[in-house]
Amino acid sequence: QVTLVESGGGLVQPGGSLRLSCVASGNIFRIDVMGWYRQAPGEQRDLVASTTRLLKTEYSDSVKGRFTISRDNVENVVYLQMNSLKTEDTAVYYCYAKITYNNGRAYYAKDFWGQGTQVTVSS
Repeated sequence: QVTLVESGGGLVQPGGSLRLSCVASGNIFRIDVMGWYRQAPGEQRDLVASTTRLLKTEYSDSVKGRFTISRDNVENVVYLQMNSLKTEDTAVYYCYAKITYNNGRAYYAKDFWGQGTQVTVSS
């Protein structure tokens, strides 16, 4: 079984910073992509940032220059450093990973999601 566990959400004032963390654990063979999505009330879940195993990164236009994604391939952790936060960044943030794992009989590749962590930017 593979799980993703996020931490680091909370309440912050506009202009402030937060750092999200997500740890992947289980019978993991390889993690190809790790990233963060977010979903505001009444809206769809959108990509915030992602990073490949070779550390190629991608960002949504709305967070470029303010957010930084990083990854530890040894510990299977992905981080999202969020600076200069705006009220429109308020959402539930979900960790995502494309993982190849072994269930004891064979290898499978599957998308996994964390449970989500709330980020609220408000004065």
